[in-house]
Amino acid sequence: MRLNRILLSSSLVVVALVVQVSVLARLHLPGAVPDLLLLTVLALAMVYGHVGGALIGFGAGLLADLAPPADHAAGRYALVLCVVGYLAGLIKPENGQVKSALAPMATVVAAALGSTLLYALVGALVGDTAARHVGLAGLLVSAAVYDLLLAPFVVPGVMWLARRSEHDPLTETGAASKQATDISSGWLSAGTGLRVGGQRGALSGLKSRARVRTARVGRIKGVKRL
Repeated sequence: MRLNRILLSSSLVVVALVVQVSVLARLHLPGAVPDLLLLTVLALAMVYGHVGGALIGFGAGLLADLAPPADHAAGRYALVLCVVGYLAGLIKPENGQVKSALAPMATVVAAALGSTLLYALVGALVGDTAARHVGLAGLLVSAAVYDLLLAPFVVPGVMWLARRSEHDPLTETGAASKQATDISSGWLSAGTGLRVGGQRGALSGLKSRARVRTARVGRIKGVKRL
């Protein structure tokens, strides 16, 4: 991953985890806890793609596994968010921009249900039956509702920040300057008969001037077509 992606993703994941643990988890809402970390991973995956989504999901999940007051085996939520980030990245819209809110909202609902089911399944495999005692149906409904209500305030903003980080002004300016230099150098050599770094000789006569004008027009038209 690029450095700007790593820095932005790490910052957003840490902020989301802190808010989720210190604020959302203390609201004591019935059922599941609104999963701000899941929404952040989804938004980043829909911009960076399936590989970036899987890596971000694994890192975010592992951080959540180790952060207090974690009461489950380390790596359990990392596996869940890794799978969710990978699948969400597969439906990445072109240029990271969505034309309708329907697809992201459907993705949020599917991710909320899928992550809850996968988390409970992994827990059952390692002997954790807490989801069964709490009530899996209630967890599924509450997780989908909470995440769907929170998504409009999180997903668009995270996607916007991720798209902004994809553009490097210094690189774009340098590329544009290089292209302008190449175009102007080609136009200069075609228009004046001079090579870069050396002189081919002066043109003289009306016939030579006509050739210069023809070369200029042809070169400029070629550049415009590019």
